[in-house]
Amino acid sequence: MSRRLFAALALVFIVAGCETSTPYAPAGASGYGFSDQRIERNRYRITFRGNSLTDKDTVETYLLFRAAELAVQSGYDYFTLVESDTEKQSTFTATSTAFGAGRGFFPGYYAYGWGWAQPIDTTIRERRKYSATAYVLFGKGEKPAGDRYAYDAREVMRNLRGALVLPES
Repeated sequence: MSRRLFAALALVFIVAGCETSTPYAPAGASGYGFSDQRIERNRYRITFRGNSLTDKDTVETYLLFRAAELAVQSGYDYFTLVESDTEKQSTFTATSTAFGAGRGFFPGYYAYGWGWAQPIDTTIRERRKYSATAYVLFGKGEKPAGDRYAYDAREVMRNLRGALVLPES
């Protein structure tokens, strides 16, 4: 194996080994993280997109925390989830040892030896990326009693803060 090929492969494995789940932070150039858009004075659309190492529960937790954080920053006490949805995007990759030793058949040819084999082993890997979006309505005072979609913003922040993974400095 040439030195250049070895160095390139080593770099790929080093970079892949450094990949971590999406931290709680604004979406950057990668598109991963939270983003929000003000729709009306007290109504926002909030989105959190995670990479393939960020599970569904984490994406939804970060979305709730962002809603609470935005409510408090905007001077509100509670928020109501008017509409929310979590989407899963899957991509599949297959790897195989297609040219190992063995036997194989190709139209008009039948041979034993190296390079003629059927795939010895095939691995299919699914990579999932989750994205959660919610339309939230902010309010002041006590949250509406009996509204199961209303959350006390400060309580949500207190309870979920420990689940946040912040970006490394």
